[in-house]
Amino acid sequence: MAGAIASRMSFSSLKRKQPKTFTVRIVTMDAEMEFSCEVKWKGKDLFDLVCRTLGLRETWFFGLQYTIKDTVAWLKMDKKVLDHDVPTEEPVTFHFLAKFYPENAEEELVQEITQHLFFLQVKKQILDEKIYCPPEASVLLASYAVQAKYGDYDPNVHKRGFLAQEELLPKRVINLYQMTPEMWEERITAWYAEHRGRARDEAEMEYLKIAQDLEMYGVNYFAIRNKKGTELLLGVDALGLHIYDPDNRLTPKISFPWNEIRNISYSDKEFTIKPLDKKIDVFKFNSSKLRVNKLILQLCIGNHDLFMRRRKADSLEVQQMKAQAREEKARKQMERQRLAREKQMREEAERTRDELERRLMQLKEEATMANEALMRSEETADLLAEKAQITEEEAKLLAQKAAEAEQEMQRIKATAIRTEEEKRLMEQKVLEAEMLALKMAEESERRAKEADQLKQDLQEARESERRAKQKLLEISSKSSYTQSVNSSTTALPTDLPSFNLISESLSFDFKDTDMKRLSMEIEKEKVEYMEKSKHLQEQLNELKTEIEALKLKERETALDILHNENASRGNSKHNTIKKLTLQSTQSRVAFFEEL
Repeated sequence: MAGAIASRMSFSSLKRKQPKTFTVRIVTMDAEMEFSCEVKWKGKDLFDLVCRTLGLRETWFFGLQYTIKDTVAWLKMDKKVLDHDVPTEEPVTFHFLAKFYPENAEEELVQEITQHLFFLQVKKQILDEKIYCPPEASVLLASYAVQAKYGDYDPNVHKRGFLAQEELLPKRVINLYQMTPEMWEERITAWYAEHRGRARDEAEMEYLKIAQDLEMYGVNYFAIRNKKGTELLLGVDALGLHIYDPDNRLTPKISFPWNEIRNISYSDKEFTIKPLDKKIDVFKFNSSKLRVNKLILQLCIGNHDLFMRRRKADSLEVQQMKAQAREEKARKQMERQRLAREKQMREEAERTRDELERRLMQLKEEATMANEALMRSEETADLLAEKAQITEEEAKLLAQKAAEAEQEMQRIKATAIRTEEEKRLMEQKVLEAEMLALKMAEESERRAKEADQLKQDLQEARESERRAKQKLLEISSKSSYTQSVNSSTTALPTDLPSFNLISESLSFDFKDTDMKRLSMEIEKEKVEYMEKSKHLQEQLNELKTEIEALKLKERETALDILHNENASRGNSKHNTIKKLTLQSTQSRVAFFEEL
């Protein structure tokens, strides 16, 4: 009895010790999160928790991915998390990724968070070369990725080398050309500068619109064999099922759109496809593993459901999301226009301020030069005045000496000389005295003229000094006016509308006039888009021609050669599938069996 009680107590204690929760790590394209999950939780409980945390409403595109024995698997919504073949050690790791891709990203992806997650995932697939991208398109996509990360191009901020640490191009593209990182950066920056004015979500959407036309975008490939045992590749994507040659993942040999398929099933490793037309025989193929068949079936069901859903009217939830997205887009566009106007006004005010500062500096330089000229004039006037005074004194001295000489001559004449010799000598002295007096008079006259000239020069110097003072006074008055204008202009940006949203701008009522205006703007954008698309294709061709001379032909991969052949024939992803589906379903099934 006691033993039975002890046994029950031991069992109860063990039961209590079992953990009721476990830790899960969720890895998204740009973050990691950890959650504490209950043991009883199903896949949907965990998936919904992640979507709520991310604020994601377009849940039908995504799933939680994990790996089993080198095979990709997705968490089932109706199965307990711990009942999957997941690792036992904690935290249990899942990757939150896009499982299904849209046919048209611009029309189907509504939320900004959805667009962002798709952008990050597609960008990584292109860089990891899981999606083939030609070199010229790689450069264009890189420019949109730079716009999404850095915003508008500013040559003062985004200087040479600012992309040195960024991974923007597939290694295959870099190795294919004899181009330095600086040369690649120059070409990426040239296109980046043209994307000015695009917000992050707009740049990311442009990236997706270009990427969705790449042949390998959104395609999941699986190795299969037909009845004859021929090795082929099955491609599953948003449009349907495609059969590829193992050496050519770009161009399918056969395509079956989802609207031609009635039923898909598998038994063990054999997969069975039933066409919509019941008169046509089913066709079968074999995969390598049962686990792969399960994955193929999941992808087929999900893509088929979305294919049919796109061709029906949107659900109420999607209609509400699209309406909210349109309103949010219009609000953001109006906000961007307001900010652009404010930025333009600020730039104009700064240019005006810079021009006034430049003019002020010019006036200051002119004032300095006028001051220097005034100082030189004053110095010249002082020197001339001093020289004139000296000349006047010299003229007075010479006049005094001339008078003394005249007196001496008169005294000599008055003196009686008795002897002839004395008389001759006296005459000679008188002559010399007369000549000396004459010279003294001439010198005195010359000095007087020189003094008059110096007085005239002094008068002109003083006139120059007066004009210099007048100009300096004018410059001083201009400087004071410029400073007053400059101070008022410099203060202009502070009076502009604030960048912060006021409470009234947080709510928007879109009237009929607003919606009509928005419709006109959308129509205008379509026309502009067509023009830009033509311009874009011309730029792509121009870049391709420009870098063709630097290509190392021996480094071309098989996919490069196949893409160039398709381009030379004018084949693209969509027109190839269209051509293939022009044949009857029966003939395509027969062709598949005979491969």
